[in-house]
Amino acid sequence: MSADPVATAASNNPVLSTLVTAVKKAGLVDTLNSAKNITVFAPTNDAFNKIPKATLDKVLSDKKTLTGILTYHVVGQPITPSGLANGDFKTLNGAMLKTSSSGESFTIGSDAKVACGNVHTANATVYIIDSVLTPPK
Repeated sequence: MSADPVATAASNNPVLSTLVTAVKKAGLVDTLNSAKNITVFAPTNDAFNKIPKATLDKVLSDKKTLTGILTYHVVGQPITPSGLANGDFKTLNGAMLKTSSSGESFTIGSDAKVACGNVHTANATVYIIDSVLTPPK
């Protein structure tokens, strides 16, 4: 994954196929691939499967809502694992996102857990998470 920009790298990972579909529907592929030094919290397919199908289909067809949710998963700076220990980061959608840790376990937002972290792509640090983050209202 390290040689490709983040959206391209994600498209080569089968556990992120729903995320890739959402990024394409929101028109964010070029934005993510051209951004520099970002951190992406990437929900797995299983994370998206936790959302009722009717709700997910509605969000996927609403570009404005979808863009708001997806940009809440991106921070405009690289974050190391030690930086996740007790962080408060401004996301690309403008809302703040809290991170915390307990030993080797990291929590993003209120309840998303990091399944695999500190994965480097050509332009981003990626943390694969087990839940889709919901931006504050």
